[in-house]
Amino acid sequence: MTSTSVKNSLLPPGLVSNLQEVLLSRKAGGGGGGDGDGKGEQSKDAPDDSLEPSASASTDEDSSKPIVLVTNGDGIDSPGLTCLVEALVSQGLYNVHVCAPQSDKSVSGHSVTLRETVAVSSAEIRGAPAYEVSGTPADCVSLALSGALFSWSKPLLVISGINRGSSCGHHMFYSGVVAGAREALLCGVSSLSISLNWKDTSQENDFKDAVAVCLPLINAAIKDIEKGIFPKSCSLNIEIPTSPSSTKSGRIDYLVQQGFKLTRLSKWRSTLNWQAISANRYPAGHFMSNQQSLGIQLAQLGRDASAAGAARRLATQRKNVEIVESTGAAGKNEPERVKKYFRLEFLDKEHNDTDEDLDFRALENGFVSVTPLSLSPSIESEIHTAASDWISSVLPQEQ
Repeated sequence: MTSTSVKNSLLPPGLVSNLQEVLLSRKAGGGGGGDGDGKGEQSKDAPDDSLEPSASASTDEDSSKPIVLVTNGDGIDSPGLTCLVEALVSQGLYNVHVCAPQSDKSVSGHSVTLRETVAVSSAEIRGAPAYEVSGTPADCVSLALSGALFSWSKPLLVISGINRGSSCGHHMFYSGVVAGAREALLCGVSSLSISLNWKDTSQENDFKDAVAVCLPLINAAIKDIEKGIFPKSCSLNIEIPTSPSSTKSGRIDYLVQQGFKLTRLSKWRSTLNWQAISANRYPAGHFMSNQQSLGIQLAQLGRDASAAGAARRLATQRKNVEIVESTGAAGKNEPERVKKYFRLEFLDKEHNDTDEDLDFRALENGFVSVTPLSLSPSIESEIHTAASDWISSVLPQEQ
């Protein structure tokens, strides 16, 4: 039996004995208080046991296997991430870990959450220990590599994806999935970002085909990273064409062997179209109680990675509005503030560039586009050559 001792105590022996009994009862009851129901309040500084990965996921790990971290931009519940993680786990070759946004952050760019609390919740995706984070893809990768979340601080490879929608051209700067891979590169870890060129005719099963297409490249990358021959100082952005299973000859094995194309980053982008929303939908000074109004108010507070922080700000805003209204009722004239509402949409536009080696053009022609992305423009030609040599070595051309 474990005992708790208090040395050189100036307290009465009886009180010390009572304190010892309380401490022992809390240890036996999992931290419960002395109110008899075992549900004492947990210390704010104590670690949250609920964040520990499930026993089935953690005990099955083989320390000799390379660690692969998976994140994305669409959120942890997206089918692209699920299909990719399930495929990696089923191979039994890697220790797969997941740290992904809890909601869609596909156009969050490389933003990070500063001066706000980021909430983290444990999850599990078919045997892979996972965490969902109330932040951006860059937050997820940075947190995962910090050593504060997982027991390791540097996986062999970070994979960001598979995301719904292309990240070609200038979309790379808006893309959360590319930012997740770029953050890994900033931390000195090799990375891949993967996107599926989603169209109106696309189906959820296309993600399974996309996994089958890119899995050989992922396996080759991991092997060559271990050997030290994977291209350094760059991240590979992989764009998979619409309906991968029907591309080219209709056979995935053909696409795996012949359908990859090393490409260069294009200047392709969509038109950013801002549409004005009628202010009549949101009367000034009026707070509706439904969830739609809550979402509008949260949006007005700016990007809030922490739900708790957003709620506190919303409560403050409500209080401020009430003060303004009561001041006006007392007869003091306040200048009226004009509020306008807008919604941003991406509109596709035609591009006349016919260079077959550009990412978006190769994607349109049915190839899997592989574009090396670096942190320094001065070495782009070097990393392009290195990536070309590596792609040629792992994907032999047809004889």
